[in-house]
Amino acid sequence: MHQTNLSNRARLLISCPDQPGIVAAVSQYLRDQQANIVQSDQYSTDPEGGMFFMRIEFNLPAFEERYEYICNDFSRIAEDFQMSWRLEQERKMKKMAIFVSKEDHCLLELLWRWRSGELEVDIPVVLSNHEHLRDIVESYGIPFYHVPVTKDTKPEAEQKQKEILQNYGIDFIVLARYMQILSGDFVQAYRHKVINIHHSFLPAFIGANPYKKAFDRGVKLIGATAHYITDDLDEGPIIEQEVLRVNHRYSAEQLKIAGRNVEKIALARAVDWHINDKVLVHENKTLVFN
Repeated sequence: MHQTNLSNRARLLISCPDQPGIVAAVSQYLRDQQANIVQSDQYSTDPEGGMFFMRIEFNLPAFEERYEYICNDFSRIAEDFQMSWRLEQERKMKKMAIFVSKEDHCLLELLWRWRSGELEVDIPVVLSNHEHLRDIVESYGIPFYHVPVTKDTKPEAEQKQKEILQNYGIDFIVLARYMQILSGDFVQAYRHKVINIHHSFLPAFIGANPYKKAFDRGVKLIGATAHYITDDLDEGPIIEQEVLRVNHRYSAEQLKIAGRNVEKIALARAVDWHINDKVLVHENKTLVFN
C-alpha cells in the first residue's frame, strides 16, 4: 500500500564468530561494488571468542538488477568468516499476516499504523478462529478468513492456515492477541517469523489472567512483551518490552485497560523493527539495532 522511494537501498545483516578484519572486508567489498554506506551498526559479545553482529544499510546504483549477483558473489567473504547472513531489498515490501481471536486493540493499532503509512508493510490477509472481527478487517479492504480451531481439529486447522499463508506469499506472522497455542510443526515452519504479544512483563505472570495475578500481588509496574514464538510457550527471544507505572488505586479492570495500551505499543514497535530488518536472533536472545 505504501511504497518506498529508496529503490537502491539495501540492508546486509551478518552474524559470525568475532575475529579481526570483518568490518574491513565487508566495507571494502561494498566499496568495490560502488555502494555508499549510509548506516552501520555492530556489536560483539566478546572480542576474544565471542559472536559478532552487524547491520549495514547502503545505497547501490541499479541494486535491483544486481541483487542476485551480489547474493552469489558475497558468499566468498561469508565463507571466509563463517558468516550467517542475509541481504534485504528495502523496496521489497514484506507481506504480513495477522492472526486474531476476539480482542481488537492490537489489531486496530496495526491496521491504523499500516493505513497511515507508519508501518511500511503489506497486509494481504487476516486469519481468526472467531468471526467477531470480520467487519473491522474487511472495512480496511483486507480479506478475512475464519478458521475455527478446537483440540480435535487443530492439525486440520493449521494445515488450512498454512495453505492460506502460502497462497498469499506471507513473509511473517503477527499474533495480535491470538488465543491459540501453535503446534511445534507450525512454529518450525515459520521459525523467527512469528511475533507474539504477551500480556505481561515476561517472565513474570505467565499463563492466564495475568492482570488479576498482578492485582493480587499489588504490583507497581505492569508491562507487555513482544517476542518470537518457539516450541517453549512464552519463552521465545524477546524483541521489545514496555512498562507502565501503576499504584494501589488501580482495580483489576483498570490494570487490564492500561495493559492493553502497553500491549499495542510494544507489539507495533516490535513489528516495525522486524519490517526494517533491525532484529538479529542469537540463541534465545535478540539484538535490536534501532
